[in-house]
Amino acid sequence: MTLDNIKEEIDKAEKIVILTHENPDGDAIGSGLAMYNALKEYGKNPDIIIPEYSKIFKFLPGTDEIKKESDIEQYDLAISLDCATIKMLNGFAKYFENAKMKVNIDHHGTNTMFGNYNYVNPAAPACAQILLVVLEYFGIEVTKDIGTCILTGIITDTGGFKYEGVTADTFEFVSWLLNKGVNVSKIYKKVLQTKTRANFELTRLATDRIEFLEDGKIAFTYITKEDEKAVNAAQGDKEGIVEVGRDVEGVEVSVFLTESEKGIKCSLRSNEYVNVSDICLAFGGGGHIKAAGCTIQGCTIEQAKEKILRQIKTAL
Repeated sequence: MTLDNIKEEIDKAEKIVILTHENPDGDAIGSGLAMYNALKEYGKNPDIIIPEYSKIFKFLPGTDEIKKESDIEQYDLAISLDCATIKMLNGFAKYFENAKMKVNIDHHGTNTMFGNYNYVNPAAPACAQILLVVLEYFGIEVTKDIGTCILTGIITDTGGFKYEGVTADTFEFVSWLLNKGVNVSKIYKKVLQTKTRANFELTRLATDRIEFLEDGKIAFTYITKEDEKAVNAAQGDKEGIVEVGRDVEGVEVSVFLTESEKGIKCSLRSNEYVNVSDICLAFGGGGHIKAAGCTIQGCTIEQAKEKILRQIKTAL
């Protein structure tokens, strides 16, 4: 069984690195830190490498030990969490690619199975929920600290338990974590209800710019690098803006574009029937049926808008 193989590799490995995707959301950083804290409980001394993350996650146990990079050229074992493809690891994919053994734990239906061992469950609403099963199988006790990281992942990736992927198991796990002393309301407030000033300003700007297209079925908006500079935006300050359009009555697909060094980043969300993961796959991205993203290179926001809208219209 895959989990037996993964446990065997963890037991053997001396140098272990934990990785997740760039611009990590709550599930990515929550899953990463849950695994990090769990392996320390297990008697290992792993590294966790996350070059940048939003300061709203600073409350999570283990953030002070996150590394931006490592001087270890080859790890015995690399564990990737919440990544559908190796490309999502971007600049720090080298730690994964160079490792002697590679493990991929994820919940995306578009996962390319890029590890030596892959434990992927697309039915799980969050990678963090999968980790509860994994850690129990390994016999690692889920402490309050580990549970806090896991619950952060579950709350953020389910939108506070409002998305369709939420299962009965999700609430059973949350109930179990509550009994461990994990503070659900505190985590909910920190990751879903507390905004930075920059996030508030960018959300207001993006809201003012929203265009409703195709008889109101598409909501489109964007933020430029200049906008981010004007409000002194940091990592994570664009989080959640794409949801504004999706929450408007009659909107099926919400589109939010931003500028990055690699091109125009597109975040897509849908409500009922459009598979935005398929749309993003056409541009080398991916994700979930109702939440996905991609990067369109070598063009302006206006050109990226045309390309992504053309693809969305075929799905309406």
